[in-house]
Amino acid sequence: MKIAVVGATGLVGREVVKILLDNNVVEKDDLTLYASKSSAGMLVLFEKHEFEILELNKRTIKKFDYVFFCAGKNVALEYAQTFINKGAVVIDNSSAFRRSKNVPLIVPEINLQLAVGAKLIANPNCSTIGVSLPLYYLSKQHSIKRVVVSTYQAVSGAGQKGIEDLQNGTNKKFAYQIANNLIPQIDSLLANGYTFEEDKMSFELKKILQNRFLKVCATCVRVPILNCHSESINIEFENEPNIRDLRKILSGAQGVCMCDNLKNNIYPMPSEANGKDEVFVGRIRKDISNKRAINMFICFDNIRKGAALNAVQIVQGLERLKGKK
Repeated sequence: MKIAVVGATGLVGREVVKILLDNNVVEKDDLTLYASKSSAGMLVLFEKHEFEILELNKRTIKKFDYVFFCAGKNVALEYAQTFINKGAVVIDNSSAFRRSKNVPLIVPEINLQLAVGAKLIANPNCSTIGVSLPLYYLSKQHSIKRVVVSTYQAVSGAGQKGIEDLQNGTNKKFAYQIANNLIPQIDSLLANGYTFEEDKMSFELKKILQNRFLKVCATCVRVPILNCHSESINIEFENEPNIRDLRKILSGAQGVCMCDNLKNNIYPMPSEANGKDEVFVGRIRKDISNKRAINMFICFDNIRKGAALNAVQIVQGLERLKGKK
């Protein structure tokens, strides 16, 4: 199996390469790394393996089984189809194709079957992936009516420049200094007063959960945390739920780690989720203002499960399904 990573020198691209090698998804000699012209010829070390970065252009594109795009919307729009024409299945981490009707938006634990046979697959936004897992497992047994999400998103979600703003006390990436601050705007502002990041979550949750009637309201905030997104979630069900039943459902959910013992100060935190594969879920409690609603708090590594790992799990899942035929 031959695999390429486009945007291999960025945060998500580097994490994809690391996971591919750590999990033995591909051999070193069958992995090709692409980046922009400025990185061409660069030698990079991954897991004791040295790779030379290739410049991405029409002349350097070859035949691959899978190609991960980790380089932004414009690069995906320009080059994804060229790789597909040469026989590859493309998994794109950008927002370029998420809203396309015929492009599956995949979280493997939820809807992997929709990716079978697809040549172009979209990876959801990081903040959406985290919340989609607990919602999916709960919705299998309890009809969900409305979801209100407030996010606390780490600077790594904005790339290396976001990290540098936090570390250096600058605002080259963000509109304001992020150190010792919170910025209640992520992405561009829409006419309705919401941001594109908030709109993405609403659209993507409905598509992933295949529930166009789901009501979603989001507020997305950038916080001075290096890595790992956190989210406060209020879920309103059609009928009054039993908290014990909900905890039982989530305790056995794939990709979820229950972290919910307030008496012993056990709850999801970025320091616990960093570098981990699971979405950590805790602070599960009744909404005292609405008997049909609950509150919970989640935390997850946005570069890993929120992007790179989810993309690699798509390929691993498709290969497992092939093996069952």
